[in-house]
Amino acid sequence: MQIRIAEKADLDAIMEVYDRAREHMREAGNPNQWADGYPSRLMIAQDVLRGVQFVCEDEDGAVVGTFCLQAGPEKSYLKIEGEPWLNDVPYFVIHRFAAHESGEGVGGAMMDWICKAANNVRTDTHEDNAGMQALLESRGFKRCGTIHLADGSPRIGYHYARPDERTLDKGGILSWLPWRHTGLGR
Repeated sequence: MQIRIAEKADLDAIMEVYDRAREHMREAGNPNQWADGYPSRLMIAQDVLRGVQFVCEDEDGAVVGTFCLQAGPEKSYLKIEGEPWLNDVPYFVIHRFAAHESGEGVGGAMMDWICKAANNVRTDTHEDNAGMQALLESRGFKRCGTIHLADGSPRIGYHYARPDERTLDKGGILSWLPWRHTGLGR
């Protein structure tokens, strides 16, 4: 499998992956995470233009997985309830992670690539998305607290930091910053 930055020509294949992922989530008991056609074609087209949408191709060049990987900060992650993030250093964010078929190794290949490409990564997932939770935990992501999306929906926060990154600021200046647990302007 090969992972590369998505191009405009990939848009139909990417949307097909998302259609299949929504179907699989419903079958697996997670009907609410990507309801109402999320993510939209316009959203993905914008991610492609910004250069933050990636595709995973199989050995025949077919798009079998996709995700958005962008630099933080993520507004929804400024406040976390419960367990804090592992650190407060710059991080990347994974959004809209999907594989065409589950159990084919595509998700694992994409997650391995992300963990090699970035040493500090945050993401979130729905409480009903057991498959994504298992994948994240199998790749060393730590389950942190709860974040809330712009619409107020709760999500489980996950954080991956290479072992040398986890202790960058334990007890240092960043640990006392007032927005660490409460968010900016709150």
